[in-house]
This record gives sequence, C-alpha cells and structure tokens, in this order.
Amino acid sequence: MIEKQRTIKKAVSLSGVGLHTGVECTMTFKPAPENTGIKFVRTDLGGNPEIPAICDYVVDVSRGTTLGIGDTRVHTVEHVLAAVVGLQIDNLIIELDNMEPPIGDGSAMPYVETLLKADFQQQEALKDYLIIEETVTYHNEEQQIDIVALPLDDYRITVMVDYQNPALGSQHTGLFNLEKEFVTEFAPCRTFCFLSEVEQLSKANLIKGGDVDNAVVIVDKQMSQPELDSLADSLGIENKIHIGSKGILNDKELRFKNEFVRHKLLDMIGDLALIGVPIKAQILAARPGHKSNVEFAKQIRKLYQQKKLVRKFQHVKKEGVVFDINAIEKILPHRYPFLLVDKIIHLDMDKKVIGVKSVTVNEPFFPGHFPGQPVMPGVLIIESMAQTGGILLLNAFPNPEEKLVFFMQINNAKFRKTVLPGDQLFLEVEMINKKSKTVVMSGKAYVNDQLVAEADFMAAVVDRPPVIKD
Repeated sequence: MIEKQRTIKKAVSLSGVGLHTGVECTMTFKPAPENTGIKFVRTDLGGNPEIPAICDYVVDVSRGTTLGIGDTRVHTVEHVLAAVVGLQIDNLIIELDNMEPPIGDGSAMPYVETLLKADFQQQEALKDYLIIEETVTYHNEEQQIDIVALPLDDYRITVMVDYQNPALGSQHTGLFNLEKEFVTEFAPCRTFCFLSEVEQLSKANLIKGGDVDNAVVIVDKQMSQPELDSLADSLGIENKIHIGSKGILNDKELRFKNEFVRHKLLDMIGDLALIGVPIKAQILAARPGHKSNVEFAKQIRKLYQQKKLVRKFQHVKKEGVVFDINAIEKILPHRYPFLLVDKIIHLDMDKKVIGVKSVTVNEPFFPGHFPGQPVMPGVLIIESMAQTGGILLLNAFPNPEEKLVFFMQINNAKFRKTVLPGDQLFLEVEMINKKSKTVVMSGKAYVNDQLVAEADFMAAVVDRPPVIKD
C-alpha cells in the first residue's frame, strides 16, 4: 500500500444529471494540501459551504448516502468516494454547482476516468492509516446484517449478498489488492434496483434522474407493456422499456456475472471512506447496505478518534495500559496530594472508562483518618471516580487539558466496604449525559471484584485559568 499522502496534479471536471434529485451538476475535482482530507464544496450556495467527507455529517441513508451541514446537502456521495479511495487519494476538494454528483452510468468508472486524467501528486506527509488491532463487529439481527473488521496489515473486503431472487441468488466477491483490482474489477459495476422498487421510488420523489442507462433493473414482478409505458412516462424515460427474457429489464447485459455484489462492495468502499482516514483491515460483510455501512464507519471512526487522542497523551505504548501516570498528568490538573488515579486501563470514548488507584499506607490522609485504624475517606473514593471520569471528557472539548471539572451534585452515594492500605481500587465510570458545559456520570469502585462504593455525579466544565509565571 502507498505510504505517503497524495492528491491530484490539476483540476478536472465532469457534468451530468443526479440519480435521485434529477438536477444538472458539474463536479470539479481540485488538488488539496496535505492533511486536508476529502471535502465537498457547494459553489452554488453563498459562502461556498464545505462538508467534510466523514460519517459525522451523514444525514440520510435511505437510497444512498447523503451528507449535510445545516441546510447544505450533497446527495449520493458513495460512488464518488469509492473512486477516491480506490485511487488512494488522501486530499481532494470536490466542488459541485448543485446538490448531487452526476450519476454517469451508475458506476464509479466516470469518476475514476476523470481523476486519472488529472494524474497524481505525491505529497511529503505520511498517510495516517488506522490499523485495526482488535476485531470490530456490527450486527443487525432484524436484517441479518453482519460486518466484521479483522486485524490485517493491508486493505481487503469480502462481501456476500442474498436477495432470495432468482435473478441474483446468493453472490459473493472479494477485493484483495486495491491498486491492482479496483479500477478493472469493481469501478465499472453499476447500481441496481428491483422493478418492484422503481414505482415506490418514483412515488417517493426519488430517482428523478433514473434511466435504463444508469442503473440495472432486476425484474421481480410481471408488468404489462402499458404498465411499463406508464412507468417510463412517470420517470421521464424516452426510450421504450420491456421485461426481457433474462431477468433484467431490457435484457441489459451484465458487465460481470456477479455485478450486483461487486457493486455492493463498491458502495461499501465509498461509505467506509467516511471514516476519514485510510484503514488497514480485513472487512467481512454479509448483506450490507448504506445504513449498516455508515453505522460501522461510525464505530471505526470513533476507534480512530480514540487512538488519536491516546497517542496525543500516551507517548510510550504499554501492555494493558491506555494512559499511565505521565499521560494522566497531561490531561488532569490535579497534583500531589490530590491526584487519585494512577492509570487508565480501559477507554470506550464517550461511554466508559476504567481507572486504577493503588492505595498505599503512605497516603497523606491516613495519619488523620483514622490514627491507628487507617481508612480511605469515602469522599476521596468519589473524587477518584470523578477524576477517572474526567478522562471521558477527552473527546467532548477541543483542548481538555485546558479545562477544570467541578462537582455540582453527588447523588445516590453508597459506601459498602472500607478501603484500606494495600487495596487496589478499580474505578468504573460511565457517561450518562453530556451537554455543552455539564456532564452526568455514574461511578462504581471495586476492590477484588467487590463493590465498595458507588455514586452518580453531575459536574460543570469550566476553563482552567492561565498559569502565571514569575
């Protein structure tokens, strides 16, 4: 795989009609500096608003993947993004003078051919690969969808579909070498739908730009010729359509025997581009769709953001440790004698964190609490939970090391067992609610798997005052 970032050498454009909106659009690909990522720009709107190609901005996945910020939308981005990933482009500005890219022939090939005309420019910065180190899974029981990412020092995707339809049957395919296989084996594969869906999509005010030349229509119901003519009129299709004898409307020839599942793989490549960085992993998917792809991309992006934050503070990788004491001191403002968490051993960003506090006889509070019978004060156990919970705020604010967290409420506090010198506290804290300047968390403290204390607490997050130096 390519190790350095790349963009294109010059601006290139293509024009056409959008599949769902039916709008005419000219799309222009432009070079972008290192670490820009992929950005869509609506040049037809005031201020030329930008939408980064990341899953945080997905607003609709009904029949394609739509990005949006405020009232700005870019529809059906998956084929464009598949072409960008397939050609291993990292930095690109995609300008559009309307809301949906040209659909072309329903595949990614028109975008690939346009980008190839621009040629590529290698940049100096290294690619920011997300390397999957542990299995990541997505499961939808109702729709029987499964997606798995497995550790691999490469990028491979295997997809299986089963539509219970004679024209499709069960199909599977796999991409094992992006550079060698994408352009010839997957980019040409066209979007498809069932004939029974066409009427529904038309009534839902979709596929306004649909045509027999930009989609493969699978015949899954019989229609009379007058009914087909009426359907063609409703879609504005001038050419005559007929059922055909091969299970495909107008007997359209497939480009590959398993073109349908190959297109599903193409869609998945485009949707997973919304992670925002290239990944190294083996992806296995059964019956994927845009909704599941985007949900999976969100899981992976969250993992990327967490790894990025960990790298920011934890410079030395340690087995079984997310943050050591040196990293914690970069994140939290507390210092001796009031820093009450020694390490973080688990972090599920925005959800749950587990910290460890080793309680020694040298703790400064033991001589006074109590002489001859040292017991850790319950309020300090809660303080340990709160400090551990502060790690959950890493992703909530741009510069967490510049913030202070103050208690507003402590509720449901219970102390079930004394904590003594020699004990090791495991502090599990979950995020319950997070607003702009307040957070609600629930904490539990354990010693040897025994619950010793628990509490719910609300805290306010404020700016840390600047340190004044002499």
